[in-house]
Amino acid sequence: MVGAVISEREAMSLALEAARTPARRPHPNPRVGCVVLSRDGDVVGVGHHRAAGQPHAEVEALTQASDAARGGTAVVTLEPCAHAGRTGPCTEALAEAGIARVVFAQEDPNPVAAGGASVLGGWGIAAVGGLMVDEARALNPAWTFAQENARPFVTWKVAATLDGRVAASDGTSRWITGDVARAEVHALRTEVDAVLVGTGTVLADDPSLTVRDAEGMLAQIQPLRVVMGSRQVPESAQLRDGAAPFLQIVSADPVEALALLVERDVHHVLLEGGPRLAAAFLRAGMIDAIRWYLAPAVLGNGAPALADLGIGTMEDIRRFDINSVTQVGDDIRIDLVPRE
Repeated sequence: MVGAVISEREAMSLALEAARTPARRPHPNPRVGCVVLSRDGDVVGVGHHRAAGQPHAEVEALTQASDAARGGTAVVTLEPCAHAGRTGPCTEALAEAGIARVVFAQEDPNPVAAGGASVLGGWGIAAVGGLMVDEARALNPAWTFAQENARPFVTWKVAATLDGRVAASDGTSRWITGDVARAEVHALRTEVDAVLVGTGTVLADDPSLTVRDAEGMLAQIQPLRVVMGSRQVPESAQLRDGAAPFLQIVSADPVEALALLVERDVHHVLLEGGPRLAAAFLRAGMIDAIRWYLAPAVLGNGAPALADLGIGTMEDIRRFDINSVTQVGDDIRIDLVPRE
């Protein structure tokens, strides 16, 4: 594509494609892509952000473009940053390269890094936002949510029987769903920053909460394993095995826990706790999506998927909207979001 003359919209599509290049988001940063067009509209540079501490997409594209960037246009999926973190401000890099115009999709919702368009405008560089903004926001939904809401996005994952049980009356819960569903959960863990359970789940099940492949091998990148509650996590617990980072939050308040996690750059939490923890998050309004695995089986007794919400009348029923229903092996996966 380098050397081709394309429109700004075509350049943004190319920048979006570049941003999707990393297999995993460059945590804690968002996915970003950039295309540099010469003053004649030729593609002279394409870049994407690879990992925290490495060059931002703009710098990578400008490096490839070299002198051909002077007088040209930078097309970026996210408003160029105006602050110095592990790397310098992209606004300065664009100005030093002689860029005359910047077109970006999504305004930066991070209050620390935002304001790049105003900075560029103050230097006489035209900066226009909003081109293909919906596609750009779709690149980093959890990151964007966390920046705009000052807390992580929370997905509640459940594996239950047809009668809504997540464990038998003797406490055993392995395995309600089949191999295919469990493999999907491991894949889901690779997409989040933290997996959260309560101390009750730890003491009852001793979960590892790690990401493993079909052969049981640990994945290279693991989410933070988080336990909420005041009871001590035993030294012998699998969560303390060093296979992945571990954190205990001595609190029963979901709002407090999520505030602590967002300070650690956790943008997406997978809630895998038991009935009481799930109820606490629902009561607090802190569940943003649900992934429910339904096994074609019944127990007739045992732990329910959800503890008491204090609902005594149908007028107060909690309803959700279904995004998709998919058969996964022998089980059914239902993806839902809270109804407004």
